[in-house]
Amino acid sequence: MEHYRIAKDTLGEVHVPEHAYYGAQTQRAVNNFPISGMRLPFAFIKAQAIIKASAASANKQCGVLDEKKAESIIQAAEEVISGKWNEQFVVDVYQAGAGTSQNMNVNEVLASRAAEILQGKKGDYSLVHPNDDVNMSQSTNDTIPTAIQLSIATQLFETLYPALHNLIKVLEEKEKEFHSVIKAGRTHLQDAVPIRLGSEFKGYKGAVTSVINAITQTEKSLYELGLGGNAVGTGINAHKDFAALAIKEIANRTGLPFFQSDNTYSFMQNTNAAIRISGHLKELAVHLIKISSDLRLLSSGPRTGLAEITLPPVQPGSSIMPGKINPVILENLYMICSQVIGNDSCVTTAAIGSQLEINPMMPVIGYNVLQSITIISNGINVFTEKCLKDIRANTEKIQEWLDQSLSLVTALNPHIGYEKAAALAKESFETGKTLKALLVEKGLFSIEEANNILDPHSMI
Repeated sequence: MEHYRIAKDTLGEVHVPEHAYYGAQTQRAVNNFPISGMRLPFAFIKAQAIIKASAASANKQCGVLDEKKAESIIQAAEEVISGKWNEQFVVDVYQAGAGTSQNMNVNEVLASRAAEILQGKKGDYSLVHPNDDVNMSQSTNDTIPTAIQLSIATQLFETLYPALHNLIKVLEEKEKEFHSVIKAGRTHLQDAVPIRLGSEFKGYKGAVTSVINAITQTEKSLYELGLGGNAVGTGINAHKDFAALAIKEIANRTGLPFFQSDNTYSFMQNTNAAIRISGHLKELAVHLIKISSDLRLLSSGPRTGLAEITLPPVQPGSSIMPGKINPVILENLYMICSQVIGNDSCVTTAAIGSQLEINPMMPVIGYNVLQSITIISNGINVFTEKCLKDIRANTEKIQEWLDQSLSLVTALNPHIGYEKAAALAKESFETGKTLKALLVEKGLFSIEEANNILDPHSMI
């Protein structure tokens, strides 16, 4: 049976689970918003704790927060940063506007834990108060967007960039491995002039590289923080040195070049950096869908499709058809990318919700961008390691399709002209004879000349 204690806030008394480090305001949010069961991820909670530790340090240096209180808050925050109290962060993603409940969840947990460090009891705010001490010189309105940018920046380095760089490495390997394999090109899913199989992978590499370059440029906008703007950007109730000291501490703790914004009003009214990163993640998802769709098509078969490449088998593909192997890793990647595209639509819609001095929709913006980074990074890792690395070229099938490709006729344009070449392609299609056979049969070229003109190597 659950035991409770009585917690109080400005609205009155609330029953809070006895084990909980959070207090009345967090519990009200739990009661008011039983929506999804989804929580903001640890990366976001960790970012909040870094902000609270940095704020306590700055307030101590400014002489406005008692040293013992500050040190207890910092110690409590460092425990959260280490992952010790994850179960205490219980507010649903779909919560009160702007993330006030999320901010208070962290404030209350840190206040209770800081009180214990000072030999008191959890929930005893006479020792450390969630608003007056943990939240000193801050507001939900500046800490939540700061946490969004901090958590996104750290996740780029910890998850997305490593996944993307490994993907590029393996794509380069495949480009080299398949350089000598010449195959039929296809445009509009119809025969086109020859191309190297390696060149197709070079195209994939270029698309991914372009997104990496875009993200690394936009990444810089994540470092500009408006912490210290407080409620509306004016910095009310904050020491004049607070923002500079707190942001310097955030930079020290993360190893990333965060700096103080010169326009806190814009920072708090907009979520520009998050919107831009989300847009780049959407673009990445679009490219990955193209790659996964290409590879599914090229591997289709094995007897009735293109079958130009073979994917590594990872699991049985059918509950009814014995021996069937499906391109499950590629299908998995497509689903992930579909979710990322949907997440970007959510971020865009939520960003539109900004009015006057603040965007009340920040929690769902932070959640969706962080989820996109997590799932697309994991999806890329699975795709790279369990599929891409072990793709093999079916050279016999590739040669068979190449020999039958009608677009080899393109090489005849300089010799017999477009109109005659088109008529020859039509005749080849209707009779089933190869282009080479028709050229010799009609006396247009000798077999040696036909071989030279229609040599795929000369076309690439």
